[in-house]
Amino acid sequence: DFPVSIEVQLLGGNGTDDRTTANLCTPGTHVEFAGVLDTRHCISSTSDTYHGDQWVTATVTVLADFLIVHAVDGREVLRYRNPVVGGGNVDGAGEDRPLEGAWLDGGTISLQSESHPVQFRRVELLNLSGCMDPASASYRRYFVNHDPDACGG
Repeated sequence: DFPVSIEVQLLGGNGTDDRTTANLCTPGTHVEFAGVLDTRHCISSTSDTYHGDQWVTATVTVLADFLIVHAVDGREVLRYRNPVVGGGNVDGAGEDRPLEGAWLDGGTISLQSESHPVQFRRVELLNLSGCMDPASASYRRYFVNHDPDACGG
C-alpha cells in the first residue's frame, strides 16, 4: 500500500516484450483522462520501450490549473487533469487522509525503486510561478503563472 498520491511509474524493458514507461498509477486518487473521470489504478503511457541499461529523460510538468503532463526523451506520452482523492491501494487511512473527492493540490516528491536497481542522474524542480512582465529583470519566459510580487516592486 502507498500514501494518497500520483505515481509516475518508470519501467525498463525486459529485453523482448513491449513495456511503456512514465505510466500513471493512482493510489488513493482518480484523475480526469481524455475528459472523463478515470478510476483505473494504472494508465499506460504511449512511450517506447527502453530495453537494457540506458539513460532515459523523464519530465513531469504539473501546472496550477491541475494539468499534469508526462514526457519521455522530450516527447509527450501522457496527459491528464484534476487529480482528486478517491479509490483504494493506500495505507494509513487515518485522520490525516484528505476527504474523498478533495483536490490533490500538494504533497511531497518521493523517489523509490521496487525490485530492481535504478539510478537517477539528475533530479530538478522548477517553480513555474514568477514575474511575467518582460520589462522586469525577474522575468523568465518559462513562467506560466504570474506572481506580481516576484517582479520586485
